[in-house]
Amino acid sequence: MTDERARPGRRSRGKAPLDRDAEIHRLHRWESSAATDRRGGDIRRHTDVSTSAALDIPTRPDPAAPLSSVAQSGATGRATTSGPGRARRRRRRGLGTKALGAAGVVGMLLTWELLPLTGLVNARYLPPAHEAIGGLISNFGLTDFWVAVGDTMQAWALGMIIAVVLATVLGFIIGSSTFLRRFTNSTIEFLRPVPSVALIPLAVLLFGVGIESSLMLIVYACFWQVLIQVLYGVADVDAVAMNTARSYGLGPFARMRYVTFPTALPYVMTGIRLAAAVALILAITAQLIIGTPGLGAEIASAQSGGNYVSMYALVLATGLLGVLINLAMRIIERKILSWHSSVRTEVAA
Repeated sequence: MTDERARPGRRSRGKAPLDRDAEIHRLHRWESSAATDRRGGDIRRHTDVSTSAALDIPTRPDPAAPLSSVAQSGATGRATTSGPGRARRRRRRGLGTKALGAAGVVGMLLTWELLPLTGLVNARYLPPAHEAIGGLISNFGLTDFWVAVGDTMQAWALGMIIAVVLATVLGFIIGSSTFLRRFTNSTIEFLRPVPSVALIPLAVLLFGVGIESSLMLIVYACFWQVLIQVLYGVADVDAVAMNTARSYGLGPFARMRYVTFPTALPYVMTGIRLAAAVALILAITAQLIIGTPGLGAEIASAQSGGNYVSMYALVLATGLLGVLINLAMRIIERKILSWHSSVRTEVAA
């Protein structure tokens, strides 16, 4: 008969569990003795349930063990979540994604370059890409260009701050009350689809062509982006966690701080990231149509003067500004939500 005590992974009922070092040593010793059997087939055919349970304990992966060892892969042959192999795959996926993104940009610029050169479009109204890029590089040395960028970013930042503060405060207040959610639901669903561009005549009548008109459009568009996300975040709070907080004697503000806010924070950050892009779009649109100082006004001036190379150079500047804003918001989101599983999964992938 087979001695049950000799089977790997078997523990005596009367003894305390083995510590980490002893268990790793036992696994390596068993692996060496079973090397011949493993060469003939899958390791899973030479292990039983107790062995699988023992090998899947938190002692693996062992940094000192070979990549093909049991301590790295376990008796079931499943790949572990760390190790040099996974790090290499992660780097390859990251490089592949960046290469595809760069290829997409190059393809777009190449198409833009060929369209006027082949005569498919009038080169006067759509100059080649290299001319627009050259105009953009030339703008970097002009003071007026940076003044326009500063005006655009000022409207963007002020509108974002006002919209985020109002939407976050009202979202937590409305979302925490069933009565307020039902009372405001119809109003929110009616006002949210109204495009901000439709409010341009009203903004001009109220504030003229100053920055206040741009702020009105930016705040209106961004407010709904953040508010809806906050309402979803507050509604996602676990009822068990809220009842537990009440049973421990936490007041309304303490429950908001320790239960509601951490749950809703990922939703809030998503709303802010979406609102950042919308705010830039509305800032450029308001400047383009109303004439508020900024990149939009410079684009309109170049278009009316027939300077199409400068116009496309400014359009590229707005696109580059949007990319930088999006990257900055993603970095901020990852820093703030470094504890959240979605960010940790994204970083690991």
